[in-house]
Amino acid sequence: MHDTTALLVELGSVILGLGIIGRFAGRIGLSPIPLYLLAGLAFGEGGLLPLGASEEFTAIGAEIGVILLLLLLGLEYSASELVTSLKTQYPSGAVDFVLNATPGAIAGLMLGWGPVGAVALAGVTWISSSGVIAKVMTDMGRLGNRETPVILGVLVIEDLAMAVYLPLLTAMLAGVGLAGGSIALLIALGTVGFVLYLALRHGRLISRAVSSDNPEMLLLVVLGLTVLVAGVAQQLQVSAAVGAFLVGIALSGEVAEGARKLLTPLRDLFAAVFFVFFGLSTNPAEIPPVLLPAALLAVVTVFTKIGTGWYASRRAGIGPRGRWRAGGTLVARGEFSIVIAGLAVATEPRIGPIATAYVLILVIVGPLTARWTEPVASKLQAVLAGRGKGAEKATAAEVKAVPAPVGDEPNPSHDKPAPSHDEPAPSHDAPVSARDKPMPSHDDLTPEHAGRDAD
Repeated sequence: MHDTTALLVELGSVILGLGIIGRFAGRIGLSPIPLYLLAGLAFGEGGLLPLGASEEFTAIGAEIGVILLLLLLGLEYSASELVTSLKTQYPSGAVDFVLNATPGAIAGLMLGWGPVGAVALAGVTWISSSGVIAKVMTDMGRLGNRETPVILGVLVIEDLAMAVYLPLLTAMLAGVGLAGGSIALLIALGTVGFVLYLALRHGRLISRAVSSDNPEMLLLVVLGLTVLVAGVAQQLQVSAAVGAFLVGIALSGEVAEGARKLLTPLRDLFAAVFFVFFGLSTNPAEIPPVLLPAALLAVVTVFTKIGTGWYASRRAGIGPRGRWRAGGTLVARGEFSIVIAGLAVATEPRIGPIATAYVLILVIVGPLTARWTEPVASKLQAVLAGRGKGAEKATAAEVKAVPAPVGDEPNPSHDKPAPSHDEPAPSHDAPVSARDKPMPSHDDLTPEHAGRDAD
């Protein structure tokens, strides 16, 4: 009875504290994710007041939080949109891998961790946090922006790539031969392919089977199906997050809309628990010794992720503002990086603290870059453009101030007035392209308007 009382007191205090933190973050216009993480650090192992009674419940709640985040994200898009995104975004996935896995691999080799440690750290720096990014996009009201499908395409490619990466890393860590690693890889790829096939070919049948006019029945069936598929996917060496995302893709129409309304409050609750648990599982005393190398690695990969988002959005024909928003949104790392570090820590114990510090930095910086990358970049571009115009006007004034040579016969062409530098060239009279026209505010957009946002 005493244990149950302590659990209720701790759990109630945590949830109440999250509510207060969330309201405070909303008042100052900040995503609550960094504050959730700092709260977890303060009350976790080595913190001010460790929470012992609710630790197991929080761990399970954190897993459910990740699953619900990815399920709700999958409900925003259909299977056909997913396939189109994969077909169009695979070059961006390759660029993402090269730009963001390379810094981690180089750092692992420089730290003397060997090939296995380098491959593990490469995965930590490569994969963005689908959970954090889904929460950030929801909090900032960007699900209707045109760059959102591009961000989703990059994340889906990363998540599906984990079906290849994680079995290979596990085989390397265990010292399994080529045959054992190949079997694990084939199982993982077969699972992903089977789920995708069901989503594409039989999505309507699945939606019809799940559909119910009773909200309670719809909630239970959708949530139970999602958790079941996530557990099976995890057992087969495929990420539970990928399984949940694919369940969301398989559901469509009124079922998806109804499930979205019912599950949104649950997602918000358990997502907050997930971020708190991440902080709870980190010992603050382990962070200072590795803070400098983790910070340097974070700075490098902030710019490489922004470059990834810029490249992917440019390929999709999105304007500069949308490119910067996409790049800033992709910066956050989180659940996958921690999973990778957890797998590798038995073979290379030094990867644990640096991976934790690295993820903690970027999971706090990520929501900030998502909000501020585009305004800062736009302001810098405006300043540089203003300086360029000032230099052009100064040059024109100097040319006009030069006196004509005395005694020279006038050139007939000089008798004609030179065209003014302020007059537009004939080509400027051409019609303005659709991409240059002012677009409606993103705050008024809904997911079905995504294709009309040219930023």
